[in-house]
Amino acid sequence: MDIKYTDKHDFTKNELEELFLSVNWSSGHYPEKLCIAMKNFNTVFSAYDGDKLVGMVCAMDDGIMNAYVHYLLVNPEYHNQKIGRTLIDMIKEKYHSYLRIAVIAYDKEMHFYQNCGFEKSDDASPMFITSLWT
Repeated sequence: MDIKYTDKHDFTKNELEELFLSVNWSSGHYPEKLCIAMKNFNTVFSAYDGDKLVGMVCAMDDGIMNAYVHYLLVNPEYHNQKIGRTLIDMIKEKYHSYLRIAVIAYDKEMHFYQNCGFEKSDDASPMFITSLWT
């Protein structure tokens, strides 16, 4: 298997729906919105196996100091192949001169992000106003 990485922002609804639903994220039920969102992100790196979208990371930034990783997802069929690690490394390289790269990690994914160099805050907690269920 030869995974190719790209920085394109233009995806089909089917690509995004399949990837997001593969990890049971409710946003996969809104593929039209996801297509627009991908075009609006500052940074999108994606992983392809042939023409199949198998992974993605998206980030927003303020242009100089702070970047926020909003999405990181890898189709479970492709776990344990270092795709997520490679996507995070691409983010870290792009934002290497920034003072902060932030991510909100689900508890079950904390270990992965800590292995990528992120540290859990002892004095801050994520907060949301959301209608998504995952």
